[in-house]
Formats: sequence, C-alpha cells, structure tokens
Amino acid sequence: MQEAAQQYKVMKQNLPAGRFPKTYDPATNALKTSGSEWWCSGFYPGTLLYLYENTKDPELLTEAKRMLGLLEKDQYNKSTHDLGFMMFCSFGHANRLNPKPEYKQILINSAKSLSTRFDPKVGVIKSWDSKPSDYLVIIDNMMNLELLFWATRETGDQTFRNIAITHADNTIKHHFRPDYSSYHVINYNPTDGTVQKKRTAQGYADESAWARGQAWGLYGYTVMYRETKEQKYLEQAQRIADFVLNHPNMPADKIPYWDFNAPDIPNALRDASAGSILASALLELSGYVDKTKGQKYFDDAETMMRTLSTREYRAETGTNGGFLLKHGVGHIPEKSEIDVPLTYGDYYYIEALHRYKQLAGK
Repeated sequence: MQEAAQQYKVMKQNLPAGRFPKTYDPATNALKTSGSEWWCSGFYPGTLLYLYENTKDPELLTEAKRMLGLLEKDQYNKSTHDLGFMMFCSFGHANRLNPKPEYKQILINSAKSLSTRFDPKVGVIKSWDSKPSDYLVIIDNMMNLELLFWATRETGDQTFRNIAITHADNTIKHHFRPDYSSYHVINYNPTDGTVQKKRTAQGYADESAWARGQAWGLYGYTVMYRETKEQKYLEQAQRIADFVLNHPNMPADKIPYWDFNAPDIPNALRDASAGSILASALLELSGYVDKTKGQKYFDDAETMMRTLSTREYRAETGTNGGFLLKHGVGHIPEKSEIDVPLTYGDYYYIEALHRYKQLAGK
C-alpha cells in the first residue's frame, strides 16, 4: 500500500489538468486520458481513497477530492450505464470514509440517472445506445447494481432495489451458458424483451469466455448475494467461480489469459485486470460459503494477488506512468489497450489488498 501510494503520486504529477487516467503509452511515455464522462473516471479517485484509507497520507485525499470535483457533474449523466463504476467507486468511498449530505445527494442523483436506462418491458438496464431495433446489455452491467441497492437503503425507495434484482434475474436467464460461462453482449428486442442475438464485443468469439466478462459476473453476483441474501445469487457466484478456477486453460499462477478460448494459448496475453477483479470478488465470496470451499477461494485469490505483486506484473515505482499493474488487456478485437496498464486493474488490485488486510486481521 505504501509503495502504491508513492506510485500514485507519480501518476498525479503526470496527469494533465482536468483529465482522468485510462492507460499509459510507453512509446510516448505519456498517459492516455479521458474526460469525466468515460466509464473509467471513478477508478482513479477510488484508488486514491482506498490508498488514503490504508496509509493516511493527506496528499492522496487532497488529490481524490480534486478529482471528485471534476466528476460531480456526471451524477446527471443519463447516457451511460456505468454510473456505478463512475460514481460508487469514487463518491461511494468518499461517503463511506467521511459521510456528507452532498456526497449522499450526488449518489442518489446518480442512482436516479442510472434508473432511467431501465425499461420494464425488457427487464434490464440498457448498456449501449444503438439503433432503435436493438437493446444491448453487457455482462459488465452487473457491476453497476451495487449503487442501486445503496440508494434503496438510503432513501427507502424500493424502486432502485427492484430494478437491480430484475436486471440480475434476467441476466442469469439470458447471459449464461450451461457451463456457467457468460456471453459478453445480449441484444434484446426492445418491444418485448426477447433475445435477438448473443455475441461478444471484446472477447475472442461469440461463444468464447472473455476473461474479464467472467470476472464481472462473479463480482456482480457476489454483490447480489451480499445485498439480498438470496441463495440463488450465491449459487450463481459459486458456479461462475468454479468455471473460472477449474478451467483447463487457467494458468497455475491464476492470472487468466484474456479469453479462456483464445486460439494461441499458452502464448496468448494474460489480463492482469481480470486477475485483480477475480481476486477481489473471491475474497468476498470466500466469506459466504462453507469452510472448505471458502478456503479454496481465499487461497486462489491469494495466489492471484501474489502473482500480481511480482515484478512480472507490478511496476517499479516511478515507471509505468504511475500505474501499479502491467499487462492489462482492454479490447483486442478493436486493437485498443493491449498489454498495457488499466486504471480499473489498479483499482480492483488495491481493493483486493484492502480486503485481504481486513480478512487477515480477523
């Protein structure tokens, strides 16, 4: 955590004013950045807040607050399904560490904005805007539901919670194959909610198991169980975990190839971001299952974190543009962000370390 705090001060120095970090280009030695409307904008302030929580370094808190100021306007952003990532991974932690009425209101407004993308005819929150005949939903959307549960707890309005449950139930119904691997994209009919097509966008093929998509699903259904205590969500999370961990193409060091069905395994690229998301999810899931299974999930998460903390994956302080992890894979089909650091990889790695510390203290 201390090393990570120093590294994020390097990133702070490299970050252009008013911009959010996405990745780093070693060829130009420059950060690639976005505005606040990009789906990754919450991860940098969120990582800073986790690091502040663990180091009490006030410089990190000051930088996090600066970024929250840039992000605040997106509480009204109805053009994205990623407000959970953007706002709950940032303002959610700010409010957890230092509750303020203004943080609470921003999060409630964010939940309201996210809810506008739910169509009861289809029964899911729309992910990507497309032509009128398509209603596209990606497995990543499971990660945005936590914000809605929080909003119901804070306001008493059950609408948010009901949307999250309906979305999660329809995702179980339509996104998963018999082996509990997940499709990336489901194209629903916007008039009656029937499925028009099941496909990939960022994976190797429509029928392949894109690694980060499996991680999103595992994390999402672990959260669903935490929030509802419904056994079906715990069973779904375990089945996804078992698919991933027992897959013949899962390497011994537990950092997955970018797609479990990539044709060039064992020479395919690994995805450190998928590894960090899986580790964080497995640490939480380990506390919800029987002792034997819980120990396996904990041990596998620990293996992932140990691997990510080696010099193969963890950058030397002062290098990598200030990012912690190397070897993330963003979008191979579009030839974008391939074998580079990714802001969400860092976020879930630090979250996993934070959770690990909490579990070790028990």
